[in-house]
Amino acid sequence: MTGRTLEELGLAEAPRDHPLLYPGAWPADSGLLHGDRMLPLERLVYDDRMPVLAVGSNACPGQLRHKMAEFGIESPLPMVRARVHGVDVGVSAHVSRLGYVSASPVKSPRSLRELFVLWLDPRQLHVIDASEGTALPDGNFRRAWLPAPDVRIELADGRVLPGVYAYINQHGVLDNGAGAPRSHPGQHTLLTELLAASAPLRELLGATPEEFCARARADVAVCARGTRLFAEHRWVTESGFEPYVAGQQAGSPGTGSSLPPPLR
Repeated sequence: MTGRTLEELGLAEAPRDHPLLYPGAWPADSGLLHGDRMLPLERLVYDDRMPVLAVGSNACPGQLRHKMAEFGIESPLPMVRARVHGVDVGVSAHVSRLGYVSASPVKSPRSLRELFVLWLDPRQLHVIDASEGTALPDGNFRRAWLPAPDVRIELADGRVLPGVYAYINQHGVLDNGAGAPRSHPGQHTLLTELLAASAPLRELLGATPEEFCARARADVAVCARGTRLFAEHRWVTESGFEPYVAGQQAGSPGTGSSLPPPLR
């Protein structure tokens, strides 16, 4: 097997083990994640797989490797870097039991981001869905199909995808103080800002980002209380993608029941 190991590339550490590193290290370019190696890609589009947009730790190979290993999945996973118009990276309005506050996509027509599209086979998609809680009544995320031209996904060869799946936070996203979604600045900066703004949050989760991560990690009750504090402080707004979730009921595209339209 050719390619370089995640360790050699500096991509091995996962936010699940080191919360303050969230969203984790992303690859410099497209590649094929296979076990602990990144291999060259032979193509950018996989019509037999689901395209899923990664805005947080799902673009971190170290995190993806852990998720797949938990289910015993070893199949290669294509990660394709793309220019994404119409999406910005916001802040999920919930505290994760992994000890961090994750990213969530927000609708932003003027935004241009370099993000990764994961091309997932059915088993891989099931793993990512499970990790995002899509099947749970109180799960944090729902998967929705974001069609072009609302969202434009442009690949390195100039091709444009007909759309992409994304995980939309069911709690909403944190705002920027002016009613609009705030951008995710990285975990340490984010937690420093949130703790400085709220005495109740400091009482619950500590005065430093390190304390926040340690107290939140695997403590479901603390995470739930932190999530409620976001809402009580009126820090929460909509991502703009909620209608895409609401409009995709069971049996329609966006629920995982069928493949998206093929690339033409």
